[in-house]
Amino acid sequence: MGPAWSFALVRLAAAIGVAILLGLVFGHVGRWLTGVLGLVLAWQFANLYRVQRWLKHRAHEDPPDIGGVWGDVIAIINRIYRRKQFHKRRVTQQFREFRRLSAALPDGVVLLSEQREIRWFNRTAAELLGLRRKVDVGIPLANLVRDPEFAAHLAKPGPGGVVIRGQGVQGWLALFVIPAGPQFLMLVRDVTREVRLEQMRKDFVANASHELRSPLTVISGYLDALGEDDALGPEWREPVADMRRQALRMREIVEDLLELSRLESTSDEAPMSPVDVPGLLERLVREASASAAAVPPIELDVDPGLALRGSEGELHSIASNLLSNAVKYTPVDGTITVRWSREHGGAKLAISDTGIGIAPEHLPRLTERFYRVDRARARAKGGSGLGLSIVKHGLQRHGGRLEIESEEGRGSTFTAHFPARRVIAKIGPAIKTS
Repeated sequence: MGPAWSFALVRLAAAIGVAILLGLVFGHVGRWLTGVLGLVLAWQFANLYRVQRWLKHRAHEDPPDIGGVWGDVIAIINRIYRRKQFHKRRVTQQFREFRRLSAALPDGVVLLSEQREIRWFNRTAAELLGLRRKVDVGIPLANLVRDPEFAAHLAKPGPGGVVIRGQGVQGWLALFVIPAGPQFLMLVRDVTREVRLEQMRKDFVANASHELRSPLTVISGYLDALGEDDALGPEWREPVADMRRQALRMREIVEDLLELSRLESTSDEAPMSPVDVPGLLERLVREASASAAAVPPIELDVDPGLALRGSEGELHSIASNLLSNAVKYTPVDGTITVRWSREHGGAKLAISDTGIGIAPEHLPRLTERFYRVDRARARAKGGSGLGLSIVKHGLQRHGGRLEIESEEGRGSTFTAHFPARRVIAKIGPAIKTS
């Protein structure tokens, strides 16, 4: 018990003692006790009124000068109020600093509630998305940015963002939604320049590849004629054979570039035509085994009743590129296994080998154009360096994805996953050949 309470109790006891003494002197002890206690109660009510009045007008009134317990209560309230004012000024200062920093950012920033309603945005976001501060705060963002791909990303944010056309028709915006506790933070970036540069690159590759096709055809034709001419001197036969091989490689690169450009420029999904995948895989394995003498044994394990809806040419390209990679980087005494089977939610094509394998640091970049793990080995093996990039884009057109597992020196497994909506389910026994 503090000194204030001790003093209050002593004072109350003294008042009761005085009331009893006066009652004994003048008579009627009960009346004197009631009157004195009534005065004490009135005094407490007066102090309570003063404290309440001060709490209502404390912004422009000083605290009342009351001692005892009421003085302690007023001191505690005053400390709490000053602490609250301090934290309020600190939070306000930090918020103003955050607004200044966000205004200096080149990207737009939008703070969203748990229901994806706009709570705050900076000036850049207002310019890029066409937002108005007094009108759009509190409105669901999906009502203002009407794009199906963005709506799906907003409902279920993923690790990457989406690229959409701006509110004006002039540019492109990249939107990234980041969960931050019960709310969300969205970053808006103007990527018009990057999109246009990418489009220029695609157009250049497509045009250059198309223009190179005709000259290469002429050069290859003359080289083939020279190589088959009996009058060609023996000193020219090896150089002409080298030129024919290099011309063939250039034609393969041009064809791959044209195929990749076609896949990249096509935003629509692949058609839903039935494709006999087991038959396609059997033909590819037969052709790969007969293409050269030094080919490792290829085991085929397919479900003959499992087909796909898609583009036969693109599915052929996907399987052919995966199989040719396995053949190139697997020694003759190794093994290649081609499996076509059902999986939960779809179907998968898995091509495994016991070849040289790939180090973990290379796996994320394997589907980039012209990326090679070992450039010297890749040049010796041939190829355009575009096969896995074609596979990735072909799978995207079919709603699928590519999964790569590899261990250096132990081999690799490339798995193409296809969604259930493209699977044609039929009943039939599995076929295993080797």
